[in-house]
Amino acid sequence: MFAWSPVTQHLAPGTMWNKGRSFLMIGLTVTVGLFTVVYVFRTLLSVPKYTTLNPELVPIQREKLSVRIGSYSMSLHYPQPKSLTPPRSDVMTVTPWLAPVVWDGTFDTSIINSLYQPQNLTIGTTVFAIGKYTRFIKGFLETAEKHFLVGYKVNYYIFTDKPEDVPSVALGPQRNLNVITVSKFSRWQEISMRRMERILNTIEERLLKEVDYLYCLDVDMLFHNHWGAEVLSTLVASIHPGYYKNLREVFPYERRPASQAYIPLDQGDFYYAGAMFGGLIQNVHALTKTCHQAILIDKQNNIEAAWQEESHLNKYLLQYKPTKVLSPEYLWDDTKPKPPEIHFIRFSTVVKNYAEVRENV
Repeated sequence: MFAWSPVTQHLAPGTMWNKGRSFLMIGLTVTVGLFTVVYVFRTLLSVPKYTTLNPELVPIQREKLSVRIGSYSMSLHYPQPKSLTPPRSDVMTVTPWLAPVVWDGTFDTSIINSLYQPQNLTIGTTVFAIGKYTRFIKGFLETAEKHFLVGYKVNYYIFTDKPEDVPSVALGPQRNLNVITVSKFSRWQEISMRRMERILNTIEERLLKEVDYLYCLDVDMLFHNHWGAEVLSTLVASIHPGYYKNLREVFPYERRPASQAYIPLDQGDFYYAGAMFGGLIQNVHALTKTCHQAILIDKQNNIEAAWQEESHLNKYLLQYKPTKVLSPEYLWDDTKPKPPEIHFIRFSTVVKNYAEVRENV
C-alpha cells in the first residue's frame, strides 16, 4: 500500500502570473487565426467565377412557351408524324444550326394555334409609307385582315409623313391601327437607312410595353394566303426570293471591308430580305439597335452600304442566327414566275414603276 501525503511546493513570486499571461496570448492568437480563416473563406465564396469585360447591351431573349397540358384541346386530332418520312424532300426544312425553314407542308396550323392562342399574345407590325408609298396602305391592310395572323391580337403601326392619306380600313376584333407621323427624306436610300432608327425609338418609347412580338414589313406588298402563327419565334428572317437558288459568292452583300456590314466572299448562310424581319420584341430591339449603331459608324466614315439597312440586317443575322427562317413563300416577287417548290405565294411585292414611286430615282 502506498500512503498518500500532500506535497507542498513553494513557487517563486510572479510565476503564476507569467503562466496565465502565456495562456492568454495563445488563446488570442488562436481566436484571431480562426476569424482570419473564416473571413478569407467567405471572401473567396463571394468572388464570381468569371467576369464579362464587354457584356452584351441587349442579350438575346429566348422564347418561353407557357403552355400547360390542359391547354391542348382533347379533340385535337392530326396525322402522326413519321420520323423516317420528312415532310418535304424537295427543299431544305432545317438549317445547319437547327432552325426550321418554314414551307407549306412542314407544319400543322391546328397544332401551332393550340400552342400560341392560349398565351393571349399581341403581335405588332410596322410598315413605312413615305411619300407616294401611301397608295399601298389600303391594299396591305385589307389583305392582312384576310390572311395575316387571323385570330390573334394585332397592332398595325403605320409610319408616314402624310397621316391624312392613311385610308379607313375595316379591322377585325382586337386589331388596332396606329399612325405615327415621321419626317420625309429626299433620298429613298436615306429613308431605308433611317427605318432602323425609327423602329428602335418607337420600341423604346412604347412597343416594349404594347406587344410581345414585332414584325417589320414593307408596305408595297399584298397577302395572298395564310400567314399565321407558324412565323412566331425568337428571331425570324425571310430568304430573299431573288437569291435562294444562288451560291453565296454572288449574294449582294456589302463587300467593302471598311463597312460595318462587310461580309467576305467565303461567308454567309442565306441572303435575307429587308422587307421582313421580326421576333420577340426584345430581340427586334437588339437587332435594330445594333444595325442603327453600325449605320451611324458607316455614315461617320462616309460609307453607305450596298443595300442600306438590308446589308446591315444580313451582317447581323450572320452573327446572330435566326431561330426560324421563312421560305420565299412568305416573301415573293410578283415579277417572277411561281416555281414548283412554291406551293402557295403568301406575301408578295406589288408590281410597280420604281422610277415613279421613288421620287429621287
